[in-house]
Amino acid sequence: MSAPNMPKVAGIDSTVPAPAHTGPPLDDLPAAPGALIRDRLAGWVSDLTTLHELTERLAGTGSLDSALKELLRAGAALVGARRGLVVLEPADGLGPGTTLGLGLTHADLGHLETVPRRASLYGRLLDGPTARTEPVASPDLLRDTELDPRQREVAVRLGYGASYAVPLVAGTGTHTGTASGFASGGAASGPVSSTVSGPVSSTVTSAVSGRLGAAVWLYDEPAEPVERQRHLVGLYTRYASQHLSRLLELERARSRMATIAEELLPSRLPRIPGLQLAARHRTGPYGGGDWYDALPLPEGAVSLSVGSVSGSGPGAVAAMGRLRASLRAYAVMEGEDPVAVLSDLELLLRLTEPARTATALFAYAEPAQGKILLAGAGHAPPLIVGDRRTEFVETSLSAPLGMLACWEAPSVELWPAPGETVLLYTDGLLRRTGDPMDRAYARLHGAAASVPPSARNDPGAIADHVLRTVLPGGPDGPDGPGGSDGRNAEGARNPDSAEDVVLLAARFD
Repeated sequence: MSAPNMPKVAGIDSTVPAPAHTGPPLDDLPAAPGALIRDRLAGWVSDLTTLHELTERLAGTGSLDSALKELLRAGAALVGARRGLVVLEPADGLGPGTTLGLGLTHADLGHLETVPRRASLYGRLLDGPTARTEPVASPDLLRDTELDPRQREVAVRLGYGASYAVPLVAGTGTHTGTASGFASGGAASGPVSSTVSGPVSSTVTSAVSGRLGAAVWLYDEPAEPVERQRHLVGLYTRYASQHLSRLLELERARSRMATIAEELLPSRLPRIPGLQLAARHRTGPYGGGDWYDALPLPEGAVSLSVGSVSGSGPGAVAAMGRLRASLRAYAVMEGEDPVAVLSDLELLLRLTEPARTATALFAYAEPAQGKILLAGAGHAPPLIVGDRRTEFVETSLSAPLGMLACWEAPSVELWPAPGETVLLYTDGLLRRTGDPMDRAYARLHGAAASVPPSARNDPGAIADHVLRTVLPGGPDGPDGPGGSDGRNAEGARNPDSAEDVVLLAARFD
């Protein structure tokens, strides 16, 4: 199945040079023209197949980091190099920026960055209004009399003798180009166009236009790509730039959504005598409506709440902010009755957000008495973690807010012992595992039970341990809340990996 957003395969461009293995021009040969034509067509089809496979792999990447790594790998194969680096540095200055290497350690990249920018392998492609838009080949660096001394020193230290640098530039507006074919503007020639054009076509709209960065490939010995290699890598990087521009805009949108969501949540948790609080929030790639809150109440009490609004994106984030603010008001007025608080919230949701549902858990805690009164609306049960027990709190079965004409469920009373921690969390923590819910609950229970004794006095350390243990790849790994690969421990893709994750830990002293 072809990947989405693939540019049109328009056929063979008659201006493309012959493959390297092809003989002299046909006009210079007195005999066997048919064999040479077949040889040339075989070379073109081979290159078409290679480009198609490489762009398919690139189109399958969903994050900037994975796309840049694939770009480096594929480009090295096309130009015949073993090492390289890519510098992401958008010309608009809005970021994000990064430098990744292929076959280069962090120390190697550090050495390369010590070269003055104007003399670096990619500086001429990135800096100033006169930045070059064409590839820069340095076939023999050590014999280059104009080479900066620091660049020569680094080349000797890292053991490379030549480089080939290509700018990454995304077109403006709408761009239709070739990813798996050779037509870069001209008409298709010969009978081949009828067999290779058509099945993979799309119009690519750049999200971020202009200069995005540069890719550099390094040769161990003096060398440079031949003309056909230059042509192939040029077509590939043209498509890669368009793909990177879309991922770049997506990354910026994710960053903006994460910033807005964080601003709508408490900037700091209150200090309550007899209670230690810690919270962890990981925003999904599309921005979700999960929240947490802790609000001091009269007579040394505190309200604790977690919840999740259905949907994702700006609408869900805005709805989350409105519900959390309303919940705070209800907590002040009638926080000692969690059922009344959630009933009021359910009525507000039906009147103001009729198309949405939400799950919520609200707790009225009195640390001095070691008592919690809580009610849940379709929400996951809390988990008590202590030296002598690790168990889920038995809450009554209830529907999410907005699902029924009138919500109501009984409250539950629990008495955490001194030194025990109560974990409140959203469904995203379970769904991010990619496991069925029963296995996800078992994984969460096992993670809480395995908290080291040295960490049990710190609710933040408990929360971090649970996140690292429950989520495949860790909380910020490629399979965690901050990642985009979305695979579970068995390698199966998790369709719910875009969800937010909230974890609120309350330790009773």
